[in-house]
Amino acid sequence: MMNEESVFYSRILTETTLSFHIIYATIGVGVPLMIMIAQWVGIKKNDEHYILLARRWARGFVITVAVGVVTGTAIGMQLSLLWPNFMELAGNIIALPLFLETFAFFFEAIFLGIYLYTWDRFENQKKHLLLLIPVAIGASFSAVFITIVNAFMNAPQGFDVVNGELVNISPLLAMFNPAMPTKVAHVVVTAYMTSAFVLAAIAAFRLLRGSNHIYHKKALFLTMKVGLVFSITSAIIGDFSGKYLAEYQPEKLAAAEWHFETEGSAPLVMFGVLDDGEIKYAIKIPFALSILAHSNPTAEVIGLDQFPKDEIPPLYIHYLFDIMVTIGVSMVGLSGLYWLGIKLKWVFVNSKWYRILIVLGGPASIIAIETGWWLAEVGRQPWILRGIMRVEDAATTNPHVDIMLILFAGLYLVLGIGSIVVLSRMFKKNPVEQEIEDRHAEKGGDIL
Repeated sequence: MMNEESVFYSRILTETTLSFHIIYATIGVGVPLMIMIAQWVGIKKNDEHYILLARRWARGFVITVAVGVVTGTAIGMQLSLLWPNFMELAGNIIALPLFLETFAFFFEAIFLGIYLYTWDRFENQKKHLLLLIPVAIGASFSAVFITIVNAFMNAPQGFDVVNGELVNISPLLAMFNPAMPTKVAHVVVTAYMTSAFVLAAIAAFRLLRGSNHIYHKKALFLTMKVGLVFSITSAIIGDFSGKYLAEYQPEKLAAAEWHFETEGSAPLVMFGVLDDGEIKYAIKIPFALSILAHSNPTAEVIGLDQFPKDEIPPLYIHYLFDIMVTIGVSMVGLSGLYWLGIKLKWVFVNSKWYRILIVLGGPASIIAIETGWWLAEVGRQPWILRGIMRVEDAATTNPHVDIMLILFAGLYLVLGIGSIVVLSRMFKKNPVEQEIEDRHAEKGGDIL
């Protein structure tokens, strides 16, 4: 196998692993917060339905954590196996955030175990809720530290390069690089948003399947409300991300926006196709790119004409940007309408067609996470460490990466199908109606 093939298969395998892992990682970051909110609301309102919501979500969460651990371990292995030259160069720097990410996970896992095994052990439910705080903090900080590694790859600093080696290394300066604030904030907040909409989709699906139980209605109301808050927050942070790109990675912003020539009063290009370098059938929003980049409708935005051809990212990232933004805006609208509809008692928010839209919102949010991640990674091409090391210089020359790709793809297929089967059986065999009756019988009173 030629080195080009090794690079190609290494990229495909890394993309496959990250694309699969990001689903479970996103749920792993967002669901603990959702469990905590549900339990807190249940305690505050003395409402057993919300307490039960937290209990059932926690059971399902354990399965996603288990799969996330396997795929996260695979990423760690593949960093060393597939990108040895990168690890040799940058390993001393990224070792700290990688270690801190592992520490955050252990912190989360320990308290998650205690939390799960102490249901009904506390007379005061608030004490049990306190156990969930380190779980949510640990989950979120796992995302923070691993995203710092990615931010460093986009904006490397905290070292000097002498004769191809990194010297004068400052891991903390490297961690707190210019890309870190917007990247970390965007990853964490979109994880919260996506988890809320995935759980909302499950609640809407149960209502569509004929279960008109108040439990599912409360679940839908809570998750859509939380989803609205975090989808608006995601949009605001997305605006900050655009300003970061304009300042530090203008080639990525220009490629994502098909902004070929440096000019002021730049329009935002949505959709369209490229025909011999000419943009056709696109929606152009006047001045919007200048506003996104510099908060000034007449500001000059750097175009692709300012960069060497071999440093321009693939232009198909434009479509990734379009998909991410379209879904994000749609989810703001969907959840906003739902909240208004409940407040103003609009009938359509409880209609079948609107609940179908909410069900579709779950997988759509996952797609937005995937396209956003691909945009971040592909938009950095051709660099693995921006401005310092190219992807082809970082990859292994091992001729058997294609076999590894097949084996790992098989593993992810088994894990994906297995987790879906386990989760569906777990909740089918223990429907909420039955669980409410059982708990009613246990308590010997009416919990409704």
